[in-house]
Amino acid sequence: MALRAAVFELGGILTLPSATSFWDRAEEELALPGGFLSKAFLRGGPDGPSIRVMKGEITFSQWVPFMEEDCRKCSKDCGICLPENFSIKQIFEKILSSRKINYPMLQAAVTLKQKGFTTCILTNTWLDDSTERGSLAQVLCELKPHFDFLIESCQIGMVKPDPQIYKFVLDTLKISPSEVVFLDNFETNLKPAHEMGMVTIFVHDTDAALKELEKVTGVQLLQTAAPQPISCDPSTMTHGYVPIKIPALAQAGFRVLAVDMKGYGESSAPPEIEEYSLEVLSKDMITFLDKLGISQAVFIGHDWGGMLVWTIALFHPERVRAVASLNTPFMPSNPKVSTMEIIKATPTLNYQLYFQEPGVAEAELEKNLSRTFKSFFRSNDETFITVSRTCEMGGLLVNTPEEPTLSKMVTEEDIQFYVQEFKKSGFRGPLNWYRNMDKNWEWGFKGSGRKILIPALMVTAEKDLVLTPEMSKHMEDWIPHLKRGHIKDCGHWTQMEKPTELNRILIEWLETDARDLPVVSKL
Repeated sequence: MALRAAVFELGGILTLPSATSFWDRAEEELALPGGFLSKAFLRGGPDGPSIRVMKGEITFSQWVPFMEEDCRKCSKDCGICLPENFSIKQIFEKILSSRKINYPMLQAAVTLKQKGFTTCILTNTWLDDSTERGSLAQVLCELKPHFDFLIESCQIGMVKPDPQIYKFVLDTLKISPSEVVFLDNFETNLKPAHEMGMVTIFVHDTDAALKELEKVTGVQLLQTAAPQPISCDPSTMTHGYVPIKIPALAQAGFRVLAVDMKGYGESSAPPEIEEYSLEVLSKDMITFLDKLGISQAVFIGHDWGGMLVWTIALFHPERVRAVASLNTPFMPSNPKVSTMEIIKATPTLNYQLYFQEPGVAEAELEKNLSRTFKSFFRSNDETFITVSRTCEMGGLLVNTPEEPTLSKMVTEEDIQFYVQEFKKSGFRGPLNWYRNMDKNWEWGFKGSGRKILIPALMVTAEKDLVLTPEMSKHMEDWIPHLKRGHIKDCGHWTQMEKPTELNRILIEWLETDARDLPVVSKL
């Protein structure tokens, strides 16, 4: 059967130098026995920290102490002493920072794609929350547009050479083994793929590998022009549907991208509930960055936007320079208690149960959009929506006036803006965010062992009755370097009610934690 797909490893194939060649050099410089680092890396076996980090169970920064301990154990086994300047963190960060795209191999992939091949990157990698994570983001930003698929072990919980990962590739590409050529620089990774029926190429030299790839595909690969690089600008700050603070941040020197979240405003608003799961929404945001050629950004979100930016930081740390949430705490999935159980047991979240049945809340909220938004957007001392007995009362607006007065924190022009925006797609999309609780809870298990170690900020509002400051009490257990801001006498709509105080907190934090973005070439 003719070949129809080409699958490439990232490190050592599409990027150079390979980790093993760098390890060899580090061993020589540190006077360590040959193969020492590889042995330490694999010391724990299939349940060891190195497999766990590549499965995404822990992040790179969480893995480093385990690897250093395994190196100490290996040195003891070998009867040697580690040098005083030995640092796994430094060794691996040098690998990350020195990694460059192997353009001849990339051009081969581009040519194959132009000839009708499906192209895929399949890589054993980790969730990179190191100080050099911008390097990986930059590389992926340039590579991804040239490939049909990117499959990362840390995102799917499977690692080469486990045969299951190759079955996953075949299912994803919708192709049979005999239609695939797979390139890797580890023979152990190639063996199960070959046994399944794939054509395999062991890469130890780019030119030799390209000659073999040319031979098996019948496509000329060695005399084609280099691809045009994709422009990547990391100096970007993006956030959710919180327009009030945009001018202040822009005036402070930050490029601001105000993103209408899916279902809101000018965004697409598909009716399917599953389109609004945190897994899909976070991938949407990464695709958004990819389309703009942005390798890394600061993410700031409020309410559901806050939940989303924490998710992006947990699952895609290499794309996040820093992360901040307004009002919404980071709440990791608890395997013992589902999110729906927590909602049912929390009176102030009763309104979320009311939102579960498609069509019910939509009918109420869309009946009179002006009334809806005048009831929603109120400061902490003006509110009259009752969130704790919504199901019992049969609606969220039952106790609100038919013609509410205008809140002091908005203008009639503001209200009419929201009215016009929601006339386009209604409330189906926004309410669908609430209808993925079980799916979000189950997906969150994948990150249950991880910590967020990149720069992070939590801003609490004293009088938010739903997202109370108390809910953020234990966040430091999961985000050890968390910084905080607190706004007194402020309700749920922080950016509307206290814009000056919020801008001050955000700008001070951005200046210290996000101003000095990683230095990368702007191609």
